[in-house]
Amino acid sequence: MPVIGAGFVGAPPNRRIFGYSRRSFVVTIRSSPHRRCLDATAACRPVVLVSAKVFSSHHRTIATTAVSMSRHPDFKTVEASRPDWNTSSSFRYTKTADPNWTHGSGANNLDAGAASKKHISIDPYEPGRPANFNYKLLISGITPRPIGFVSTRSGSKGESAAADEETFNLAPFSYFNVVCTDPPIFALGVSGALAKPKDTLRHLVANGECTVNIISEHFIEAANATSVDAPTGCSEWAISGLTPLHDCKTVRAPRVGEAVFSVECRVESIREFESRGTPGKIGGCVVLLEGQRFWVREDAVNGERNLIDPAVLRPMSRFGGITYGRTIEAIELPRPVFERDVGIEEYEKLKKKAADRAAQ
Repeated sequence: MPVIGAGFVGAPPNRRIFGYSRRSFVVTIRSSPHRRCLDATAACRPVVLVSAKVFSSHHRTIATTAVSMSRHPDFKTVEASRPDWNTSSSFRYTKTADPNWTHGSGANNLDAGAASKKHISIDPYEPGRPANFNYKLLISGITPRPIGFVSTRSGSKGESAAADEETFNLAPFSYFNVVCTDPPIFALGVSGALAKPKDTLRHLVANGECTVNIISEHFIEAANATSVDAPTGCSEWAISGLTPLHDCKTVRAPRVGEAVFSVECRVESIREFESRGTPGKIGGCVVLLEGQRFWVREDAVNGERNLIDPAVLRPMSRFGGITYGRTIEAIELPRPVFERDVGIEEYEKLKKKAADRAAQ
């Protein structure tokens, strides 16, 4: 059912907006000099596209190449010199670095003199600083990052008389995390603009649904393969060899059969952010996703269905560049209770100690 410009709050009078009515996804567009925002509501949900700008590119726009992303121009040669994957490593808990740590003690001794070491201040927009420097700095400093392995569908099949064959996309995103539990809300950072979206963003705008899967050790190579700059219409499922399961209860996007943990999601809202370094250019989008249904492998979840065993999940994470991380060791630290573990009398002593230290 076509909808032209009706019911979209704040849509500019000179911009034609169109979409089609869907019960499962509600959006409105708000425009300002700095952002455009798609917000979900509980009413009948038309999907909105900017008609003059949204298009289906035959090739994704990729800012980097395999060589520029890697520090190693001949990666396989470098990899061959490294130790084999340690298959004997199993998830385990260890003691903390300082089991005898007490309140007010500050940092442990793993990095002696850390507080006295010199820091430098970096202006992200200082003259002459290349834009990709901020990207490199952030992905190497905000680590390890969980990876949202997002499965989407084009939404064409059976939804339009002139529809093309429905296609399915699978892509990893390390700008990802859970940000609320009631309702379950996940944040997904996507490069590019709504006016020129890559496949995942285009699909999320088109039908407002996806599955988010957590990447484990046993399919890390296949998951990484889905980051390939394949032309639109080429299936990352085929490239990776992973198994699409079309058994979701609330969405039509498939989940990854090899994933220990997956979540069926619907779009809650999408917000664009304008670049400060290049005004007028969109720096990226944040998509908020609301979880609708959880899928957990039977051998990974406890009897109460509220805890996932990290020894089974064995999640992979992202560092800077092309570096991934394994989660094979952990520590436990109980959250302190003020009245029991500190107390006001001890707090006053710690407060005085801190003041004396600062005055030195």
